[in-house]
Formats: sequence, C-alpha cells, structure tokens
Amino acid sequence: MLKFLSLPIILAAISGAAMALQGTLNSQFSQKTSLLTSTFVVHIIGGIIALIAVLIWKAPIFQLKWSEVPWYLYLGGVLSVLIIALVAFSISKVGVCNATTAIILGQVGIAVIIDHMGLLGVQRIPWSPWQILGLILFASGAKLLIR
Repeated sequence: MLKFLSLPIILAAISGAAMALQGTLNSQFSQKTSLLTSTFVVHIIGGIIALIAVLIWKAPIFQLKWSEVPWYLYLGGVLSVLIIALVAFSISKVGVCNATTAIILGQVGIAVIIDHMGLLGVQRIPWSPWQILGLILFASGAKLLIR
C-alpha cells in the first residue's frame, strides 16, 4: 500500500492529469488553427520552457557526449510530435474521456511488454499473473468507459 502512495506514483498520477489537460488544450488549439500548426507551436513553446529550465538549473548540456547516446533514444522527440498530434486529433473526434481511456490502455499495455522484456535498456521486470489479470480488468473497465 505504501508503494501506491509513494512520491513517484503520486507524481505519475499528476503527470496523467496534466496529459488529459494538455490533450484537451491542444485539441482546442488545433481546432482554432490547424493540427500541424498547433503541434509545431506547442513544441516551440515547450522547447523554450525546456531551454529556460536548462539555463536556470545549469544542466551540463555542452559537456555531454551526444554521439555516445544510442540513436534510438533520440526517437523520443519524434514520438513527442506524433503523440501531440494524435492526442489532439483523437480528442476532437471522440472526446476527452474516450481518447484518454484509449491512451492509458495503450500506455499500460506497452509498459507491461517493455518491463517484461526489458526493452530499450530498462530493468527487466517479468509480468505476474496478477498484472495480466489487472490488464484484463483494466481493458474491461476501458470498454465500459468508451462510449
């Protein structure tokens, strides 16, 4: 029970709430502009905020050996653009609850696979029958939420 109330879990839940808000804002923004324009502008603003944070906290950005980072780790930037655009599009078509439910189901499903297989350099955490049952129950709950 303590793990459920730990700081990392609470911060992850806040992150999930922020994702739902972000998706809603981005969807509305894309309806006022266009999907690609809003995706671009959101990333420019995010890039500026990240740059300010790097400068304030004096992150060692120029001391890093960027060529030693595996190429596939840079795909996070590509996925970020894809995520922003797909979330904004999905919310505008099926609503916040339906889109967010599908998003979370996709996240949990791939997370179980990544952990179980130890993909992309993460520690391997084999799935348990309880996790599989939880995923089945979660998918069933998602079916009830999506209308």
